Amino acid sequence: MTDELPQPLDVIAVGAHPDDVEIGCGGTLARMADQGYRTGIVDLTDGEPTPLSPGPEVRLEEARAAANVLGVTMRETLTLPNRRLFDNYESRVALAKVFRRWRPRMVIGIADRTPMASPDHWQARQIIDAAVFYSRLTKWDADFDHLPVHRVTKQLWYPLGLQTLEFPSGGGAFVSDISSTLDTKIRSVRCYATQFPPEKDRVFRMIEGQGQFLGAAAGFAAGELLISATTLGLRDIPAAICPAEPEI
Repeated sequence: MTDELPQPLDVIAVGAHPDDVEIGCGGTLARMADQGYRTGIVDLTDGEPTPLSPGPEVRLEEARAAANVLGVTMRETLTLPNRRLFDNYESRVALAKVFRRWRPRMVIGIADRTPMASPDHWQARQIIDAAVFYSRLTKWDADFDHLPVHRVTKQLWYPLGLQTLEFPSGGGAFVSDISSTLDTKIRSVRCYATQFPPEKDRVFRMIEGQGQFLGAAAGFAAGELLISATTLGLRDIPAAICPAEPEI
């Protein structure tokens, strides 16, 4: 089985539906890709049915286009049910098998409930947390198609709510610099034409405004908030807190 495995990824970001990752941390993934990291996206469901989409084939094509915009290495869509997504054993195993196959160093998942939005997001949070754990379990080979055990080094969460000023707590929050990729992020979200028709253009203003606000708070032109699942530690405080200014 090991000989058939693909080249490992550096990072996998997971969402409940296509467009979750783009909205939550698309700028970070795009910047990582620009920096040479191998990134991937996993959607737990195909997001269908939705009111304006003619069917899953169109939504999946939108997801492929968005992935190309972000420059990610791979995108997988699992077959878990949209609107009926629940944290259960089968869901955990399905995602853990993806982690075992692609062996990411880091997993980024949804941080918490999203006010006035899909309950699938909260279920996804629990599935992702469990799958990170299941990925490293030994003596359970048959349940995971005999894929090798894999230990994820670090887990991050991305808040998905655009209409709240409250952010979930965790081991440490920080702002990811997406100054060079905010436009890329917005272009990736625009790929979902069935989800964001012209009458929902305010969503793009919200994404842009939130990115600029978070960036300004950290001294960047634009940013995304990420939360570590475990306590963050710094080995070189001046280098991390006072990075050298780029030459002009």
